[in-house]
Amino acid sequence: MRFRPASLGDADAIAALHADSWRRHYRGAFSDAFLDGDIQADRLIVWTERLREPARRGLTIVAESGDGVIGFAHTVFEADPHWGALLDNLHVVTREKSQGIGSRLLGVTAEAVLERGTGLYLWVLEQNVDARAFYEARGGTRVERAAVPAPGGVASRLSGLPFGLRYAWPDPALAIRR
Repeated sequence: MRFRPASLGDADAIAALHADSWRRHYRGAFSDAFLDGDIQADRLIVWTERLREPARRGLTIVAESGDGVIGFAHTVFEADPHWGALLDNLHVVTREKSQGIGSRLLGVTAEAVLERGTGLYLWVLEQNVDARAFYEARGGTRVERAAVPAPGGVASRLSGLPFGLRYAWPDPALAIRR
């Protein structure tokens, strides 16, 4: 297994993984019509834009094996003056979960954030109990609860009024598993 910065050539694989993860874990928070639609095309637009030019303000790391991309993490540096860098996405292929890939992606992210001297935070759906347990086990502290914004700003993509939880690592070194 190898961890490396993502390139534009990874956009399709990242979009497919992102869409699959949303379908598996966001049902009930995002509308079925949105999740059952062509969200892979929606995510491909997002990832093509993000990966088109190397970002100075962000970093996308992929985990790959002989099967291709099996996980990724996307971080936006200096996203918030108080909380620091936003870990905007961390997803791992379902068949590869519990193999340490998510922990390694979080660790690589934390190391990059440490170089910038800021904190690290993320938002997770309140209903995503497994993700919450993962972040808590890696030193994340729940610090806030807020309504989830609609994907792409389109209100009909939400189901009801889902909430997200902000997890933070004021010292990102806590997120690195040795």
